[in-house]
Amino acid sequence: MGLLGTLRRSAKSEDSNVYYVDYDDEYAAPPAEPSPPPPPPRPAVTLPTPAMDAPITSVPISYDAFDTFEHGPESLVRGLTSAQLSMLAIGGAIGSGLVIDSGEALRQAGPLGTLISFTLIGWVCWVVMCSLGEMATLLPQKQGFAGFGTRFVDPAFGFMTDNYNYLFKYLIVTAQNITACGMVVRYWTEARDESIAVWLTVFVVSILLLNLLGVRFFGQAEYILSGIKVLTLVGLILMSLILTLGGNPQHRRVGFQYWKNPGPFACYKNSQQDNGGCEGGSALRSFAGFWLVLTHALFSYSGTELIGICIGESMDPRRSVPSAIKRTFWRIVLLYCGSVFVLGLVVASNDPGLYLKGKDEQLTLQISPFILAISNFGIGGLPHVVNALTLVFVLSASNSDLYIGSRTLYGLAAFKQAPRIFLRVNRLHSPYISVVFCWLFCFLSFMNVSESGPAVFKRLFNMSTLFGGLTWASILFSHIRFIRALEFKGRSRHDLPYTAPFGPWASWLSLAIITIVIIFKGFDAILSPFDVGGFVTSYIGIPIALALYLGYKWVYGTQFISSEFVDLTTGVREFDEDEKWFKEHDMQKGKSRWMRIWERVT
Repeated sequence: MGLLGTLRRSAKSEDSNVYYVDYDDEYAAPPAEPSPPPPPPRPAVTLPTPAMDAPITSVPISYDAFDTFEHGPESLVRGLTSAQLSMLAIGGAIGSGLVIDSGEALRQAGPLGTLISFTLIGWVCWVVMCSLGEMATLLPQKQGFAGFGTRFVDPAFGFMTDNYNYLFKYLIVTAQNITACGMVVRYWTEARDESIAVWLTVFVVSILLLNLLGVRFFGQAEYILSGIKVLTLVGLILMSLILTLGGNPQHRRVGFQYWKNPGPFACYKNSQQDNGGCEGGSALRSFAGFWLVLTHALFSYSGTELIGICIGESMDPRRSVPSAIKRTFWRIVLLYCGSVFVLGLVVASNDPGLYLKGKDEQLTLQISPFILAISNFGIGGLPHVVNALTLVFVLSASNSDLYIGSRTLYGLAAFKQAPRIFLRVNRLHSPYISVVFCWLFCFLSFMNVSESGPAVFKRLFNMSTLFGGLTWASILFSHIRFIRALEFKGRSRHDLPYTAPFGPWASWLSLAIITIVIIFKGFDAILSPFDVGGFVTSYIGIPIALALYLGYKWVYGTQFISSEFVDLTTGVREFDEDEKWFKEHDMQKGKSRWMRIWERVT
């Protein structure tokens, strides 16, 4: 017997969206129209969330948001295929963090330190995705994972982390990736002293058009772009292995030479004069460099939870989400860890190219470190090709970032936590008001025109990594509460459509790791000389999150939801029906054999 049962609309309630719950049939639907006159209404008060001390016989619930998502004229449309969702899982979030910021990580931690950092955060990322998959396959929501914190923890907690925190992140990170686009273009324009403003305008307008054309066009575009990114990364990994084994114009066999000199680890705040390595009892400086790169790894993996947002517009989430999560594991191992491993083979941590100075006199890298490696081995022409592909990486990432931000804002409006104007959709079912609002923040990237691009990138980097870490922490904690509610209600995890490996223990360990990273991510700004701007941008998200949490609790008086009152039923029946329909109308029908083979491979 679930918590929710038959829903019956109040006959004379002032709010037509109030339903009463009778706990006699777990999956019963509201009576079809026409229906017999309902009994006299019971007194009820509509709250933003059910009162935690409400009697267990009758709980008033508003289904506004659910109806908006599923059936209203302002609803989204399920247009993402399983193949598109899987490709988004593999390459959708790969962007500036891996192809540009990895050079800074190598300089700070050395080849082994960088590999360990990316492996550790990669494991946390995989646990986050598995936790999200376990919740989302039982209770897929068109608002993505934004409702899990509200549903399993506390409405104020969901409002703070899953909703506005996530929106803030993507308002910032979209501008950050556009900034990275400007940094990439400078590789060609800096010698001619051309203004970067024209290129930034082209990029900003391009991602707006891609997001206004509807989810089907977006899904197909990102399917192609993600495919290009994956093939490019695989090519760069293979090319790096060939170069390091002697397949280069200089016939120079490098092997693990850079792991010996300057060494496997780099010292914290090293310079070219330090020769890059850590010698003579510098274990503390070596650890500091490794710890600093954990934040870079977090930034590189951030955005993988894109799948959680795409659930709302996926055709068959219960089949496509587990498949996408499995691909995420191989993406982490082969693409992320594989890339940073081979990068440490072909570029030394003290390479002069990693110590370029920006206008703010800080050590920065404005090009992909893979371009640096190709140039060092004397291969002409290829650096321009790789730089063009790098531009595809960051432009695709900014496109998917704008998509996530707009859907997050749409979900807030559906739950009456943002103005309802953001619910408006065009004839292609794209929430165009939400898209345009989030798109306006892309103009932060125009600070590139007057300031050093890497300086702007660093400030936006500090803020986006904090918001990203808080999002991961909220998903993990929601998963812990979800499992506890299942245990309280006597339901076995083995009966779920998808089960996360290692259960709640992996979620607890990952939550501890990500919490420590968040707390100490700004230590670099605190040490002498004190960097006021770096400190503020590293931690400003914490007081913002606390203000949102406390403000929501003060206004609505919400309480922490005990396991007894966690709702594990609402919406299950509707998605059971969707799943049945998709099985009856198998989306593989009508596809050629080669298309089915391609989708299985990707």
